Amino acid sequence: MNAYSYAHRYSRWDGTQRIDPFDADQIMDAISDDVLADGDLTRALQRLFRWGTDQRDGQGMRGMRDLLERIRQMRQREMNRYDLGSVLEDINRRLDDVIETERAGIERRLEQGRQRLERQSQAGAQPSQQGQSGDSGATGEQGQAGESGESGEAGEDGEGYDENLHRLLERMAARNREVLDSLPPDPAGRIKALQDYEFMDPTARQKFQELLAMLQQQMLQQTFQGMQQAIQEMTPEDIADMRQMLRELNEMLEERARGGEPDFERFMHKYGHYFGPNINSLDELLDHLARQMAAMQSLLDSMTPEMRAQLQEALDAVLSDPGIQQELAQLGENLAQLMPNNPYHREFSLSGDEELTLGEAMRLMERLREMEEVEDQLRSVRDWRDLEHVDHDKIRELLGDDLAQDLDQLRQLTKLLEDAGYIQRTRRGYELTPRGVRKIGQKALQDIFQHLKKDRFGQHQLDRSGRGGERTDDTKPYEFGDPFLLHLPKTVMNAVYRDGAGSPVRLQPDDFEVFRTELVTQSSTVLMVDMSRSMLYNGCFTAAKKVALALDSLIRSQFPRDNLYIVGFSYVATELKPSMLPGISWDEYNYGTNMQHGFMLARQLLGRHKGGNKQIIVITDGEPTAHFDGTQVRFSYPPTYQTLQETLKEVARCTREQIVINTFMLERSPYMAGFVSEMAKINRGRAFFATPDHLGEYILVDYVANKRTRVRA
Repeated sequence: MNAYSYAHRYSRWDGTQRIDPFDADQIMDAISDDVLADGDLTRALQRLFRWGTDQRDGQGMRGMRDLLERIRQMRQREMNRYDLGSVLEDINRRLDDVIETERAGIERRLEQGRQRLERQSQAGAQPSQQGQSGDSGATGEQGQAGESGESGEAGEDGEGYDENLHRLLERMAARNREVLDSLPPDPAGRIKALQDYEFMDPTARQKFQELLAMLQQQMLQQTFQGMQQAIQEMTPEDIADMRQMLRELNEMLEERARGGEPDFERFMHKYGHYFGPNINSLDELLDHLARQMAAMQSLLDSMTPEMRAQLQEALDAVLSDPGIQQELAQLGENLAQLMPNNPYHREFSLSGDEELTLGEAMRLMERLREMEEVEDQLRSVRDWRDLEHVDHDKIRELLGDDLAQDLDQLRQLTKLLEDAGYIQRTRRGYELTPRGVRKIGQKALQDIFQHLKKDRFGQHQLDRSGRGGERTDDTKPYEFGDPFLLHLPKTVMNAVYRDGAGSPVRLQPDDFEVFRTELVTQSSTVLMVDMSRSMLYNGCFTAAKKVALALDSLIRSQFPRDNLYIVGFSYVATELKPSMLPGISWDEYNYGTNMQHGFMLARQLLGRHKGGNKQIIVITDGEPTAHFDGTQVRFSYPPTYQTLQETLKEVARCTREQIVINTFMLERSPYMAGFVSEMAKINRGRAFFATPDHLGEYILVDYVANKRTRVRA
């Protein structure tokens, strides 16, 4: 037999079970698009905190809105489960049990009395049969003996019990039956009547005392945490002390209401045991009393008026001491005056059918109130920092481990990213680290290529081969300058073919066969991104930023010898570092699409590299509308002839420096089509029309397709 025992619990999948916790990489993937669209890391994190991510197969992060909705649903399920009317039904049921027990006890006493009379009669008949029945003195002595036996033997043999005692018992039973028959139907009336009733059955008496104790404890403990005894279990001294405490408490609250400063320390030194620990001021005592009394008040207010009146009267009925009852009523009035808007008071609408006792109903009211308090507290949370002040142990106790774990994950949102090295805290707030920028670029690259078919990347075949790249499986005769990647079997066979079979085989230079290599070109690229207003209005700016980051990630990971520069242009052009891209925004203060300045700056950047391929990739949604006239920028829409000519002059300069310009148009217009046509006459680059959704596919696949070519020597 296996020495170890394993327990497994299975349940139906309902979409809420968590498979794995969210990690830093998943958080970065979730906020990447938001960061690119908005440019603000903190706002992106706040939106993730508020809304979470998609929940698929137990994966994803639940946001604060989702958690609040789950709390609301949990609370609603509790309210749909129970029936508050059953509280009164439980009290009535227990009273019915007391009454039925008493009635059965009465019948049992009467039956026992009749049996005693029979035994007494049989005991008296036996001497008569022996010739002594006429002795009246003996009969009297027997009767006295019977009475003595009844008192001494507890009625076991019927001695001491006669017709007179039985008639007395019957009169008592009839009187008690009459009282029981005339009991009012409401619980308060029955409790009051039974408090003055002389029970004939000890079990019924005990059950009634237990019911009174339960009601008294619920009534008193709602106010005084230290109350553990029911009133009927208190000594007269205890009751007097409690009455005096209530009187002094009311006097203290009334003095506070008049604007005075009552002696709180003296009161707590004398009566602190009634209230529990950690109450250090009168304000804290008021808060404690309001919280303690809220459960009973919530229970009463959640009932129908008829049920509320019946329960209130029943609770009042159990307070047999008029002084305590009066002081408690006064305490309620004083608290209402000092705290007219009790923050702990709630009213709940219960609509279920599961039964509750009074104690269970009180605990349910407390639980529902605490759930509402947690919900209210979480609704005021703005971001992960506010969760530091939330009582996570209370949340775990009330709402369960899963929801507490979700909150802990939201609380540690930025810590996960900081520990992973994706973000850092600065004086301006949270910012992306270089690693974080690269992560967003990798996500952008992944998003672009996941739209392609699985084998599409490999369909861009190489058209040339030559020196300096990876070795291929093809071979060729060795030529001067080739890498000496010798294919020995083919080299030997070339010598054999030349001289025929035999040994030794003598090699000559023409016999050498070497592996072909791919020609890997080195490219320098400037990505020119239009940052004008129209790019934002047309929904193109985020797509352009995403392409820039994806291209940077592609070059870093697969073509590390290539060079990439990014130039943003609107009213003027400026170089952008990849680390600036996630937070960069469109130019909202200046108008214009100064493509001329963009080409000028791009040409200067590419001029740093003397060899290799050079290209400019332009992403724009419109034709140039601004240019430099000396040191001044001239803007006009529609564009002037001078703007177009100055821009085309820069195109010509790029062409003379063997820079290819490829243009990706995100919007079609007559002006744009005419300008691109003029560019094509000057430069040998190409023009594409692409939607923002597919811009990345066009640019990245085209970049890879033109990276390597194959030639056969």
